[in-house]
Amino acid sequence: MRLRGIGYMLAGVFIFAIMDALMKGLSMRYGAFQVSFIRSASSLAFMLPIIAWRGAWRELWVSERAWVAMRGALGIAMLATFVYGVRSLTLSQTYSLYLTAPLLMTALSVPIFKEQVRAGRWLAILAGLGGVLLILRPWEAGAIPLLPAAAILGATLCYSLSALTVRSLSRTQTRIALVFWYLLLISVGAGVLAVPGWLALRPTDWWLLGGIGITGTLGQLWLTAAFSYAPPSVVGPFEFTALLWAFGIDRLVWSTTPSAHLILGAVIIIAAGIFIIEDERRMAVDTPP
Repeated sequence: MRLRGIGYMLAGVFIFAIMDALMKGLSMRYGAFQVSFIRSASSLAFMLPIIAWRGAWRELWVSERAWVAMRGALGIAMLATFVYGVRSLTLSQTYSLYLTAPLLMTALSVPIFKEQVRAGRWLAILAGLGGVLLILRPWEAGAIPLLPAAAILGATLCYSLSALTVRSLSRTQTRIALVFWYLLLISVGAGVLAVPGWLALRPTDWWLLGGIGITGTLGQLWLTAAFSYAPPSVVGPFEFTALLWAFGIDRLVWSTTPSAHLILGAVIIIAAGIFIIEDERRMAVDTPP
């Protein structure tokens, strides 16, 4: 079962990397809110037939509407800032910064859930932040566009907060409800915000729209399956394989190669993230039921 979970995680990470590359392509021609709408609405369009086929309409009912709405707002901010950032950054730069999410989630769990974070994890967080500085190199002019990088870090913060809300909501709401309302709220919110600057889709871009819908739906389903077959401590570290796909896509599609600073910074961030995941696993084993 755990091997199946790992397989689903690897497949989900791969398909999401393709989706993000397609979003980057769209972001070159359309606004951040419009691309965010396209991403969520296209995935929702592919999800609705699945819900209908399963007859799962009753599973969409939610009780904690305020938290669900807040997660939708975080999703709009996350997607819009991600799209804005990935427009100017390479996929490798984007993912290297985005992979700080486990570090942020650990730090945010202190004020939100009043959790105790051990000294080793705080050191890992500091090491991860050092990796971020190595990637950004603010002391070196022109090393990396700082405004798009700040947008990606903002997207990572929104993603981390959203993931922490799921941690609470999943105790009372179904997974399919969380995914459905998340996509629906982003579609409505981003769609409204995109209206002032809306541009008609070019005929040559419709394949990107379909590709984002298919990859987004498959990725969401496969990641959900991964966590249903194996615990986060088992499948979580495999999320970092996204960076390998980013390196490959950058090279194949945009003919860019990551710098030594980027690779070293990414390695530090990944090592810090894996340490935190492994430490969580050890604590779960050592804590009596």
